[in-house]
Amino acid sequence: MVVALLALIAALVQAQNPVPKQFVLEGRARAEREAPHLIQALELKPGMIVADVGAGIGFMTVPLARWLGDGRVIATEIDEPRRRETRDYARREGLTNVTVMEGAAASTNLPTACCDAIFLRRVYHQITEPAAFNRSLATALKPGGRLAIISFIPTGTPPLPTGTVVNRGPTGVPVQTVIQEMKAAGLEHVRTIEGWPPGEPASTNFLALFRK
Repeated sequence: MVVALLALIAALVQAQNPVPKQFVLEGRARAEREAPHLIQALELKPGMIVADVGAGIGFMTVPLARWLGDGRVIATEIDEPRRRETRDYARREGLTNVTVMEGAAASTNLPTACCDAIFLRRVYHQITEPAAFNRSLATALKPGGRLAIISFIPTGTPPLPTGTVVNRGPTGVPVQTVIQEMKAAGLEHVRTIEGWPPGEPASTNFLALFRK
């Protein structure tokens, strides 16, 4: 009874606080501009299977699914309302090659060797169990598959207490932390592109590219 009541309250809060329309429009436009750069960095080809891990409300899921044609995008997200938004967005765009599934804190929940490429766009700094999560990323990649971590360099972050393993949070995550954690998961660092996406002025975002 209590669980059902809490679920109802959460649904009502979500309905009363929808994502602002302007935020959605700007987010979709930004993703459309960024998508060609991501396609190039991941060396994608039509027909491939790509995972958008931590997809939010599908900003990048839809343009990639459109471009992949008979390929597929698997969009993972912990939050159910966001998963629903992604499904609705793909449906409105007439796309049938989008699969939306529930993610978890310590796992992508993706099947083994299911993906030619995986990307995390501005969510890696929120990962709370990086070692386990990154192992699941590596497991989900096919041999030779590519992984892109798009995040932002921390600004104004105070020194961390002695013994702190990772530096991540609302302000971002250092590039070197990402590289070290992915290498520990068995992935090869290919390159890092700073000022991501290319052409965006004064960007503190970066793309770190890895290969299985």
